Amino acid sequence: MSDDQDDIILADLDDDELVGQMYDDLYDGLKEEIEESVNILLARGWTPYDILTKALVGGMTIVGNDFRDGILFVPEVLMAANAMKGGMAILKPLLVETGAPRIGKMVIGTVKGDIHDIGKNLVGMMMEGAGFEVVDLGINNAVDAYLDALVAEDADILGMSALLTTTMPYMKVVIDTMKEKGIRDDYIVLVGGAPLNEEFGRAIGADAYCRDAAVAVETAKEFVLRRHNQMAARA
Repeated sequence: MSDDQDDIILADLDDDELVGQMYDDLYDGLKEEIEESVNILLARGWTPYDILTKALVGGMTIVGNDFRDGILFVPEVLMAANAMKGGMAILKPLLVETGAPRIGKMVIGTVKGDIHDIGKNLVGMMMEGAGFEVVDLGINNAVDAYLDALVAEDADILGMSALLTTTMPYMKVVIDTMKEKGIRDDYIVLVGGAPLNEEFGRAIGADAYCRDAAVAVETAKEFVLRRHNQMAARA
Protein backbone atom coordinates (compact mmCIF):
# COMPACT_ATOMS: atom_id res chain seq x y z
CA MET A 1 0.00 0.00 0.00
CA SER A 2 1.37 3.44 -0.88
CA ASP A 3 2.40 5.81 1.92
CA ASP A 4 0.07 8.52 0.64
CA GLN A 5 -3.05 6.33 0.66
CA ASP A 6 -4.65 8.54 3.33
CA ASP A 7 -4.13 11.64 1.16
CA ILE A 8 -6.15 10.24 -1.75
CA ILE A 9 -9.69 11.59 -2.03
CA LEU A 10 -11.46 9.00 -4.14
CA ALA A 11 -14.22 11.33 -5.33
CA ASP A 12 -11.60 13.66 -6.85
CA LEU A 13 -10.24 10.97 -9.18
CA ASP A 14 -11.51 10.66 -12.73
CA ASP A 15 -13.00 7.34 -13.80
CA ASP A 16 -9.78 5.77 -15.11
CA GLU A 17 -7.83 6.91 -12.06
CA LEU A 18 -10.53 5.59 -9.75
CA VAL A 19 -10.56 2.17 -11.39
CA GLY A 20 -6.77 2.05 -11.10
CA GLN A 21 -7.05 2.99 -7.43
CA MET A 22 -9.61 0.22 -6.96
CA TYR A 23 -7.08 -2.26 -8.31
CA ASP A 24 -4.61 -1.05 -5.66
CA ASP A 25 -7.23 -1.07 -2.91
CA LEU A 26 -8.34 -4.61 -3.76
CA TYR A 27 -4.72 -5.71 -3.75
CA ASP A 28 -4.30 -4.18 -0.30
CA GLY A 29 -7.60 -5.59 1.01
CA LEU A 30 -9.19 -2.19 1.73
CA LYS A 31 -12.88 -3.01 1.97
CA GLU A 32 -14.24 0.42 2.94
CA GLU A 33 -12.37 2.12 0.09
CA ILE A 34 -13.77 -0.41 -2.39
CA GLU A 35 -17.30 0.17 -1.13
CA GLU A 36 -16.85 3.94 -1.43
CA SER A 37 -15.46 3.62 -4.97
CA VAL A 38 -18.31 1.38 -6.08
CA ASN A 39 -20.83 3.94 -4.84
CA ILE A 40 -18.94 6.77 -6.59
CA LEU A 41 -19.00 4.92 -9.92
CA LEU A 42 -22.70 4.15 -9.51
CA ALA A 43 -23.37 7.82 -8.85
CA ARG A 44 -21.46 8.66 -12.03
CA GLY A 45 -23.77 6.46 -14.06
CA TRP A 46 -21.67 3.32 -14.41
CA THR A 47 -23.71 0.16 -14.83
CA PRO A 48 -23.35 -2.47 -12.09
CA TYR A 49 -22.03 -4.94 -14.69
CA ASP A 50 -19.30 -2.56 -15.87
CA ILE A 51 -18.20 -1.92 -12.29
CA LEU A 52 -18.09 -5.67 -11.68
CA THR A 53 -16.14 -6.58 -14.80
CA LYS A 54 -13.89 -3.54 -15.31
CA ALA A 55 -13.09 -2.68 -11.70
CA LEU A 56 -13.66 -5.64 -9.36
CA VAL A 57 -12.91 -8.53 -11.71
CA GLY A 58 -10.06 -6.60 -13.26
CA GLY A 59 -8.50 -6.00 -9.88
CA MET A 60 -9.02 -9.54 -8.63
CA THR A 61 -7.43 -10.89 -11.81
CA ILE A 62 -4.19 -9.21 -10.76
CA VAL A 63 -4.56 -10.68 -7.26
CA GLY A 64 -5.20 -14.14 -8.72
CA ASN A 65 -2.20 -13.94 -11.03
CA ASP A 66 0.13 -12.90 -8.22
CA PHE A 67 -1.27 -15.65 -5.98
CA ARG A 68 -0.63 -18.18 -8.75
CA ASP A 69 2.92 -16.87 -9.19
CA GLY A 70 3.73 -17.01 -5.48
CA ILE A 71 3.87 -13.22 -4.99
CA LEU A 72 0.77 -13.15 -2.78
CA PHE A 73 -0.22 -15.75 -0.20
CA VAL A 74 -3.48 -17.03 1.26
CA PRO A 75 -3.93 -14.40 4.03
CA GLU A 76 -3.44 -11.55 1.55
CA VAL A 77 -5.78 -13.11 -0.99
CA LEU A 78 -8.43 -13.59 1.69
CA MET A 79 -8.18 -9.88 2.54
CA ALA A 80 -8.50 -8.93 -1.13
CA ALA A 81 -11.47 -11.25 -1.55
CA ASN A 82 -13.12 -9.77 1.52
CA ALA A 83 -12.70 -6.27 0.08
CA MET A 84 -14.19 -7.48 -3.19
CA LYS A 85 -17.14 -8.93 -1.29
CA GLY A 86 -17.82 -5.50 0.15
CA GLY A 87 -18.23 -4.16 -3.36
CA MET A 88 -20.24 -7.18 -4.46
CA ALA A 89 -22.70 -6.71 -1.59
CA ILE A 90 -23.62 -3.36 -3.13
CA LEU A 91 -23.70 -4.62 -6.70
CA LYS A 92 -25.47 -7.98 -6.33
CA PRO A 93 -29.05 -6.71 -5.93
CA LEU A 94 -28.47 -4.22 -8.74
CA LEU A 95 -27.11 -6.92 -11.02
CA VAL A 96 -30.22 -9.00 -10.39
CA GLU A 97 -32.46 -6.03 -11.22
CA THR A 98 -30.66 -5.30 -14.49
CA GLY A 99 -30.43 -8.96 -15.53
CA ALA A 100 -26.68 -8.62 -16.13
CA PRO A 101 -24.99 -11.57 -17.82
CA ARG A 102 -22.93 -13.93 -15.71
CA ILE A 103 -19.93 -16.01 -16.68
CA GLY A 104 -21.37 -19.08 -15.00
CA LYS A 105 -22.73 -20.48 -11.76
CA MET A 106 -20.90 -22.80 -9.40
CA VAL A 107 -22.11 -24.99 -6.56
CA ILE A 108 -19.22 -25.72 -4.21
CA GLY A 109 -18.86 -27.66 -0.98
CA THR A 110 -16.59 -29.87 1.10
CA VAL A 111 -17.45 -33.57 0.82
CA LYS A 112 -19.15 -35.78 3.39
CA GLY A 113 -17.01 -36.49 6.44
CA ASP A 114 -14.73 -33.50 5.88
CA ILE A 115 -15.05 -30.25 7.83
CA HIS A 116 -12.11 -28.34 6.34
CA ASP A 117 -13.16 -25.25 4.43
CA ILE A 118 -10.38 -22.66 4.11
CA GLY A 119 -9.37 -23.83 0.64
CA LYS A 120 -12.99 -24.11 -0.46
CA ASN A 121 -13.77 -20.64 0.86
CA LEU A 122 -10.83 -19.19 -1.01
CA VAL A 123 -11.92 -20.83 -4.27
CA GLY A 124 -15.45 -19.51 -3.80
CA MET A 125 -14.27 -15.96 -3.18
CA MET A 126 -11.86 -16.04 -6.12
CA MET A 127 -14.58 -17.40 -8.38
CA GLU A 128 -16.89 -14.56 -7.33
CA GLY A 129 -14.04 -12.16 -7.95
CA ALA A 130 -13.79 -13.52 -11.49
CA GLY A 131 -17.48 -12.87 -12.16
CA PHE A 132 -19.00 -16.25 -11.37
CA GLU A 133 -22.06 -16.69 -9.19
CA VAL A 134 -21.18 -19.05 -6.33
CA VAL A 135 -23.47 -21.13 -4.12
CA ASP A 136 -21.45 -22.40 -1.14
CA LEU A 137 -22.93 -25.49 0.51
CA GLY A 138 -20.39 -25.44 3.34
CA ILE A 139 -18.86 -28.60 4.80
CA ASN A 140 -19.77 -32.29 5.15
CA ASN A 141 -21.96 -32.59 2.04
CA ALA A 142 -23.61 -35.84 1.02
CA VAL A 143 -24.49 -36.72 -2.58
CA ASP A 144 -28.06 -35.46 -2.39
CA ALA A 145 -26.96 -32.04 -1.14
CA TYR A 146 -24.77 -31.56 -4.20
CA LEU A 147 -27.27 -32.91 -6.72
CA ASP A 148 -30.25 -31.04 -5.28
CA ALA A 149 -28.31 -27.79 -5.34
CA LEU A 150 -27.13 -28.28 -8.93
CA VAL A 151 -30.71 -28.63 -10.09
CA ALA A 152 -32.24 -25.98 -7.83
CA GLU A 153 -29.59 -23.39 -8.70
CA ASP A 154 -29.40 -24.22 -12.42
CA ALA A 155 -25.62 -24.42 -11.99
CA ASP A 156 -22.93 -24.95 -14.60
CA ILE A 157 -20.15 -26.19 -12.34
CA LEU A 158 -19.84 -28.53 -9.36
CA GLY A 159 -16.82 -27.94 -7.15
CA MET A 160 -15.86 -30.50 -4.51
CA SER A 161 -13.14 -30.12 -1.89
CA ALA A 162 -11.48 -32.61 0.46
CA LEU A 163 -8.50 -32.29 2.77
CA LEU A 164 -8.49 -35.80 4.22
CA THR A 165 -7.35 -38.90 2.36
CA THR A 166 -10.26 -40.73 3.99
CA THR A 167 -12.85 -38.41 2.45
CA MET A 168 -11.30 -38.16 -1.04
CA PRO A 169 -13.08 -41.29 -2.33
CA TYR A 170 -16.48 -39.71 -1.65
CA MET A 171 -15.91 -37.49 -4.65
CA LYS A 172 -16.15 -40.60 -6.83
CA VAL A 173 -19.39 -41.54 -5.09
CA VAL A 174 -20.88 -38.19 -6.13
CA ILE A 175 -19.65 -38.46 -9.73
CA ASP A 176 -20.78 -42.08 -10.05
CA THR A 177 -24.23 -41.10 -8.78
CA MET A 178 -24.37 -38.33 -11.38
CA LYS A 179 -23.55 -40.91 -14.05
CA GLU A 180 -26.24 -43.28 -12.77
CA LYS A 181 -28.81 -40.49 -12.96
CA GLY A 182 -27.70 -39.55 -16.46
CA ILE A 183 -26.72 -36.00 -15.51
CA ARG A 184 -22.92 -36.21 -15.41
CA ASP A 185 -22.46 -34.53 -18.80
CA ASP A 186 -24.75 -31.66 -17.80
CA TYR A 187 -22.15 -30.21 -15.43
CA ILE A 188 -18.48 -29.31 -15.27
CA VAL A 189 -16.96 -31.09 -12.26
CA LEU A 190 -13.87 -29.60 -10.63
CA VAL A 191 -12.14 -31.12 -7.61
CA GLY A 192 -9.44 -29.85 -5.28
CA GLY A 193 -7.72 -30.26 -1.94
CA ALA A 194 -4.24 -30.83 -0.57
CA PRO A 195 -4.09 -34.65 -0.92
CA LEU A 196 -5.48 -34.72 -4.48
CA ASN A 197 -3.58 -34.71 -7.76
CA GLU A 198 -4.32 -34.79 -11.48
CA GLU A 199 -4.17 -38.58 -11.63
CA PHE A 200 -6.82 -38.87 -8.91
CA GLY A 201 -9.03 -36.35 -10.67
CA ARG A 202 -8.89 -38.37 -13.88
CA ALA A 203 -9.45 -41.65 -12.05
CA ILE A 204 -12.70 -40.53 -10.42
CA GLY A 205 -14.08 -38.97 -13.60
CA ALA A 206 -13.76 -35.27 -12.77
CA ASP A 207 -13.28 -32.77 -15.57
CA ALA A 208 -10.25 -31.31 -13.85
CA TYR A 209 -8.19 -31.22 -10.67
CA CYS A 210 -7.37 -27.68 -9.51
CA ARG A 211 -4.33 -27.35 -7.28
CA ASP A 212 -5.33 -23.90 -5.96
CA ALA A 213 -7.91 -21.15 -6.25
CA ALA A 214 -6.16 -19.32 -9.08
CA VAL A 215 -6.04 -22.48 -11.17
CA ALA A 216 -9.69 -23.18 -10.34
CA VAL A 217 -10.71 -19.81 -11.78
CA GLU A 218 -8.67 -20.28 -14.96
CA THR A 219 -9.96 -23.83 -15.41
CA ALA A 220 -13.59 -22.83 -14.82
CA LYS A 221 -13.34 -20.01 -17.36
CA GLU A 222 -11.81 -22.37 -19.91
CA PHE A 223 -14.46 -25.07 -19.51
CA VAL A 224 -17.39 -22.62 -19.50
CA LEU A 225 -16.10 -20.93 -22.66
CA ARG A 226 -15.67 -24.31 -24.32
CA ARG A 227 -19.20 -25.30 -23.34
CA HIS A 228 -20.66 -22.05 -24.66
CA ASN A 229 -18.83 -22.53 -27.95
CA GLN A 230 -20.15 -26.08 -28.25
CA MET A 231 -23.70 -24.91 -27.62
CA ALA A 232 -23.32 -22.12 -30.17
CA ALA A 233 -22.02 -24.59 -32.74
CA ARG A 234 -25.07 -26.82 -32.24
CA ALA A 235 -27.50 -23.90 -32.57
